[in-house]
Formats: sequence, structure tokens, C-alpha cells
Amino acid sequence: MKIYIIRHGETDANKLGLFQGWTDYPLNDYGVMLAEETAKGLGRIKFDAAFSSPLIRARQTAEIILRGTGNSCPIIFDDRIKEIHAGDYEEKHFRPEYGEINIADIKRFFEAPLSLGAFPNGESVSDVVKRTQAFLHELAEKDYGNVLVSTHGCALRCMLNEFYDTNDFWHGHAPFNCVINVVEVSNGKMELTEDDKVYYDPSLCIDRFKV
Repeated sequence: MKIYIIRHGETDANKLGLFQGWTDYPLNDYGVMLAEETAKGLGRIKFDAAFSSPLIRARQTAEIILRGTGNSCPIIFDDRIKEIHAGDYEEKHFRPEYGEINIADIKRFFEAPLSLGAFPNGESVSDVVKRTQAFLHELAEKDYGNVLVSTHGCALRCMLNEFYDTNDFWHGHAPFNCVINVVEVSNGKMELTEDDKVYYDPSLCIDRFKV
């Protein structure tokens, strides 16, 4: 089985540098374009199943990918692959110069997120690791050929954390919009075989956590 895990396309909240969390922002026009280009790059892969976070930006991304690759399988929504619930920090700028979030929390989130407690009235990164990896391990026991999973930036890093250097949660940087990771399952073992691959022009990659 091959599990294609995608981060959703860009939203206006991404563009503005806001914590989205569970706030339901749709894709913007640029995000739709990235998803469409990614679908073209994937070609005519036959997906036997598709799973998505119920948040609209992930659902729209899954719909575009399925439509663009010629698939009509239903999308199964799973709360376990939602983005981290940022609590009181939702819709606030995460860049320290705005002064909307505790600077120590921002620093820890980007440098050592697994040591950070829960966001005020929200979740911790460790909470998200537990639920996203429970989803992935359960999926790995299924008998599918190709599976699409549409999720979010922090949630994706949490889900794949077991494949990374334990000292680098963000795996170099936050995942770009519509980046694809592929986990192959064989004989009960999982292997990350495609790591942060983009199927559109790489010059279009924007690290919104830095700009």
C-alpha cells in the first residue's frame, strides 16, 4: 500500500501568517492552483480510498486532487488528522513582531514543539502526535492499494514524526502547501519513500513561517 499524505493548499490565513488551528478557512485562489498543479503532477493514480481532515481547506484539497487524477472514491473525514487546536492563539499572528502571542511560546513551538505544553484552551503538539499516529497506524493495517490523506502542516509533521530525526520535529522547515509525502506499507512495516515532494514549480514554494 502507498499512502499519499498531502498538506492542504494555501489559505488567506497562511498568507497573513496566522495560526489557523481549527478555524475553518477555505483555500484561496493560489491554494486552488497549487492543488490543481499537484493533481496534474500525480497523473492518473487510482486511489482506492481518500481520507481528509473535516476542515474545509483539507477537504477542498482532497476534492481537487481526486477530481484532477480522475478518481471518484468518497472522502472519509477523520477528526484525528485535523490541525492542532491553537486555542486562544487561533487567528493571531505567530510572528513575534506583532506581539499577539507569548514570545516564549512562539520560540518553543518553532524550536522544540514537543516540549511545549498545550496552547491556552487548546492542544499540545504531543496530543496531535498521538492522534495522527493512531490514525496512520490504523490505516496501515488496511488492505488498500493507493490512499490519499489530506491534512495540515503541523499535523503532517506530527503524523510522520516517527520517521524523522528526533531532534528536528519540523524536519528542516514547516511543510510547504500541497507538499506530498508517501508512506509505503509492506509486510506490516512502514517506510517513508517520498519526503516533502512538490509536484509544481519549486520556485512557487513559500515558507510562510519565515516571510
